[in-house]
Amino acid sequence: MSSLELKVPPVLQVLVIGAAMYGVSKTSPALKFALPGSGWLGGGLAIIGLGIGVMGVTEFKKAQTTVNPHTPEKSEHLVTSGIYQYSRNPMYVGLVFILFGWALYLSHLLAFALILIFIKYMSRFQIQAEEKVITKKFGDAYRAYLARVRRWL
Repeated sequence: MSSLELKVPPVLQVLVIGAAMYGVSKTSPALKFALPGSGWLGGGLAIIGLGIGVMGVTEFKKAQTTVNPHTPEKSEHLVTSGIYQYSRNPMYVGLVFILFGWALYLSHLLAFALILIFIKYMSRFQIQAEEKVITKKFGDAYRAYLARVRRWL
């Protein structure tokens, strides 16, 4: 396992990327754009993201399994119902929606580019590491789920 796998909490990653998005929006004003209603649209996307994340947590709670992103080995049950029928990682999809909302609110091109860094980091150091652990734990049932449901959307 890489030294960064399962180490940085996803919410902390969102805060760091969000702060970087704010920083670039203030230091590179030439890349700002005007979009009427971007604040409202951004807020709406953030609320949708929060809802998606809450649905993911709710399904884990119903299944009485861990929501701790650092200890996937403590998962008691494979959750494939509810929102997990559409995405293997709805909590992370929710965080991406929140970042998209923030980028729209900031109305800055580089803010959107930073979302790609979050997605790449999450895919490599969080999701792939979780998938290794969960595959060992749940075997063929998880492999069938992997084949049926997309990682993000």
